[in-house]
Amino acid sequence: MRLDALRISLAVVLTVIAFSVHARICLVSVGVADYSRFPSKMTDLRLPPEDARTIVDLYSKNGSVDYSLLLDKKATKDRILRAIKKVFAMASEDDIAVFFFSGHGYPGGFCAYDGNLTYEEVRNAMAESKCRNKIMFVDACRSGGMRVDKSESRDDGKAAKDANVMLFLSSRNNESSIERSDMANGFFTTCLKNGLKGNADSNRDRAITAKELFDFVSEAVARLSRGKQHPVMWGNFSSDMVVMQW
Repeated sequence: MRLDALRISLAVVLTVIAFSVHARICLVSVGVADYSRFPSKMTDLRLPPEDARTIVDLYSKNGSVDYSLLLDKKATKDRILRAIKKVFAMASEDDIAVFFFSGHGYPGGFCAYDGNLTYEEVRNAMAESKCRNKIMFVDACRSGGMRVDKSESRDDGKAAKDANVMLFLSSRNNESSIERSDMANGFFTTCLKNGLKGNADSNRDRAITAKELFDFVSEAVARLSRGKQHPVMWGNFSSDMVVMQW
């Protein structure tokens, strides 16, 4: 009986140790609400800067994180790409590299403070990191259309395809990503935050996988939007890939 108790105690200790060892997070979080300097007429938003701050706060509470937070006029195309290359270069193979963007979007990419930033440009920058676990969270209208053209034959197109990035996008390519005046974050960021905080951990093992996160967030967003918004997830990754461990 004592031996069995010892084995059980040892198993519990080892489990606690296993879950206390966290991969370092390398995060670039971007929020653009001010589009007054955008080359073409674009309606200003309200919540993207708070969305970006929310993600930084969430990961900072989780454990070790190196991050760059770019809001409004600081979120230019050049600064975003330089931040991705600089911050993600800190990540080892086993760390997690996360790019978060909240703002206007279009089927091919993101609307930065000073103009369009293509999905391919961002993915190319992410491809330079040796980290194996790369994640892109995007809270932007029509973000589901962010795909590399399969006919693309240039070298940079190939680099983007080979970047091995998990993309979790807030809406289908014909949908808007909704924000509401009585909420602190947009619909997608609200549900993403709740999922990453632990609500998506369906088996309660303190490790949230890509599948668990998608199942929780997609259902929550569809319910919150009354069927008007549907997140999508795609990329070259395992459904058991750990996106957050507590």
